[in-house]
Amino acid sequence: MVQVGKKWTVLAASLCMQTILGGVYAWSTLSVWVKKETGINNGQAGLVFGLTILVFTAVMVFSGRLLPRLEPRKTAAIGAFAYGSGFLLASYSHASFMLLLLGISMLSGIGIGFSYVVPLTVCLKWFPSRKGLITGLSVGGFGGGAILLSAVIEEAYLSNLSLSLFLRGYGIIAAILLLACAYLLFVPDEPSSTRKKIPHAVYRDSVMMFSSLGMFSGTFAGLLVVGNLSSLVQESGLSEVQAVFAVMLFSVGNASARIIWGFIFDRIGSVSIPLSLLLFSLTTLFFLVGGPSLTLVLVLVGFLGFSFGANFVLYAAVIAHAYPLHYFSSLYPLCFLAYGMAGLLGPAIGGALRDLSGSYRLSLMLCLFLVTISAILLFAKRRSLNGRYKP
Repeated sequence: MVQVGKKWTVLAASLCMQTILGGVYAWSTLSVWVKKETGINNGQAGLVFGLTILVFTAVMVFSGRLLPRLEPRKTAAIGAFAYGSGFLLASYSHASFMLLLLGISMLSGIGIGFSYVVPLTVCLKWFPSRKGLITGLSVGGFGGGAILLSAVIEEAYLSNLSLSLFLRGYGIIAAILLLACAYLLFVPDEPSSTRKKIPHAVYRDSVMMFSSLGMFSGTFAGLLVVGNLSSLVQESGLSEVQAVFAVMLFSVGNASARIIWGFIFDRIGSVSIPLSLLLFSLTTLFFLVGGPSLTLVLVLVGFLGFSFGANFVLYAAVIAHAYPLHYFSSLYPLCFLAYGMAGLLGPAIGGALRDLSGSYRLSLMLCLFLVTISAILLFAKRRSLNGRYKP
């Protein structure tokens, strides 16, 4: 009974930690405020968000390998300090774009990189028999964090609160809550024989390669959309207030997807990956050909979020299924690095194409092409993703 109680405490702390870290997806709402006060353009705003994702995923490769030696609490605590410190530094940026990059993109990105891998790895060890569902639950908060933070940002913005004061307060509160969650994260006892070195051939096998390809294409398109979402839907005819609601709706789709796609994976396996990519393709196509209907735009935004959220469950579940669990904290960050590259390219390219062409249609067409090609390829190679590693 004690062990049962412990694992649910770990899951609750993991969900809370991911909810705080998931505030990074509220950048689309925050960037409207930042652009107004600092004068940065759409391309620069996209770069702040994209570089945050790249730093976060690159650091995760290091923290994932460090985790077995440093233990979950210390790894997550490092992330908590870095995440909060980044927003504190950004609060002093004023009109300095470089200081904004250093604070949010670098320091906070490092914080997410140290923290994100911990709850995911820990929860898989406590619940090894339901990898898809538990993966979805443990990262579910990361998709939902933007819902809460977007609402808080909008309220602070409408109340004429200083941007500097908001960033400072958020940094302090987030660091305290993350430290509290970190204290509750630990793994069950495991024999030392499970901590063997990973053979180099594993890094190059079909599961890793196809998972990385799918992760890149799905998150490139998703991050291009979410990094420019507020401006994109306003271009479709929504007001500023409606755009905030659209960002929240994307986050609802993103958060719910992480649980639902995990449930789907446990039942149909890796074929769920091309299905999620196909859903994004169809939704993007309807977005391009649809009229300026408020209801249609909001429904499509919700589906885009739902498709995007699949990326953070399905590839983790495939890797947890294909390899021994003690490999996970080292292998998954390498797949997740594709998300980092997509984060650097997607939002910045989306914003730059908007600045160049005057609309987001070209950006959406690029998303449609990339995701459709990937969906077809991964459907053809779906059996390769079902394999299990045999040492």
